Amino acid sequence: MKNITVLGTGVLGSQIAFQTAFHGFDVVAYDIDQPALERAAERFERLAARYVADGVANAADGGAEAAIGRIRVSSDLADAARDAQLIIEAVPESLELKQGIYRTLAGVAPATTIFATNSSTLLPSALAESTGRPDRFLALHFANEIWSHNTAEVMGTTATDPAVYETVVEFASQIGMVPIQIKKEKAGYLLNSLLVPFLEAGAGLLVDGIAEPEAIDATWRIGTGAPAGPFEIYDIVGLETAYNISRMGGEQQQRFAALLKEQYIDKGKLGVATGEGFYTYPRES
Repeated sequence: MKNITVLGTGVLGSQIAFQTAFHGFDVVAYDIDQPALERAAERFERLAARYVADGVANAADGGAEAAIGRIRVSSDLADAARDAQLIIEAVPESLELKQGIYRTLAGVAPATTIFATNSSTLLPSALAESTGRPDRFLALHFANEIWSHNTAEVMGTTATDPAVYETVVEFASQIGMVPIQIKKEKAGYLLNSLLVPFLEAGAGLLVDGIAEPEAIDATWRIGTGAPAGPFEIYDIVGLETAYNISRMGGEQQQRFAALLKEQYIDKGKLGVATGEGFYTYPRES
């Protein structure tokens, strides 16, 4: 494969597009309108600087800037899909939104194109029918800051062609990922099966009035030596993503979703990406 399209240029979508381009693939980054694409361009510039600052191999020797040159942006879905051999979907975590995207995509992408969802919580079988090509569809889930947290969870459905699965595993390796092959469908995959209960525990402590985010995060960092607590992670993931997941949960998680919307999202505080969430960024060390 040479031509890759990424749908969605949010925090993780932009990282997937940039990492793929950094490893030599031609990438089309799709989003819904020009303002979104302008924000994407800013994210790509910040990612180039971050790769250099973090010492990613070859980034400082022109590799980061070359990656930007291999990314083309588009707000026309048919244009974005036209030459794609693999399309990675990274749109917001809404079943209805994703299904609608795939129904449209099925009519404009080449019949040979492989579709992969980066969904963090939805099973690929919930989306397979809407793709129009369940044999060429599977999940390819990345962790945030993929240049260093470089897992790529590959999870198919019972309808996924084994050759397609192996092609995506190989692609993940080619872009510097460690492919994690999941044997059967599991909500939350591996990473989020471990991470989400931890984040939900932090959210529960907050909405039940037990402690404030700063105290909860400090307790986790000091007590375990981990680099970040749950609310620092929420800010990195993005509060819109946290909201979309939490509002589909139980009573406690729905209360957390309401808190996120009223106190943060409605005020434009979406996390690290906007400079403010539970914390203000950049933070003093």
